[in-house]
Amino acid sequence: MRKAVLDSTVLVSAFLTKTGVSYQLLRQAEAGVFIVCVADEILEEVAKVLQYARIRKKRLYTDEDIHKYITLLGSIGKLITPLPKLRAVIRDPNDDMIVACAVKAKAEHIITRDKDLLELGRYRKIEIISPEAYLALLRS
Repeated sequence: MRKAVLDSTVLVSAFLTKTGVSYQLLRQAEAGVFIVCVADEILEEVAKVLQYARIRKKRLYTDEDIHKYITLLGSIGKLITPLPKLRAVIRDPNDDMIVACAVKAKAEHIITRDKDLLELGRYRKIEIISPEAYLALLRS
């Protein structure tokens, strides 16, 4: 079965927009179409971003909603731990945890909207693509 890491931008988008491609990908993972790999560090970043006031004022959700979502991600996803230390994304070292998760999980894909990751295109044998491209791949 395919394995992929959905980065924080995709996971945040899936929470905020129930009609978008990111949400559709999460539903595909929940249905067992592919294995979504997560790490504590990724889940922590998602929770942190969802706490930002600028995001919260655009959408109405509670701390309990965030907690339930992180719990859901933990139950859907395969937890990858500990992450190896590596240096893959020169311009944004925070993205290294996404790559490290994919490497440790032996994932085939990283799904992201992050430009720094997308510019890599590939890390070792891991293809880095957009949510739209991955959804098309799953449908083919």
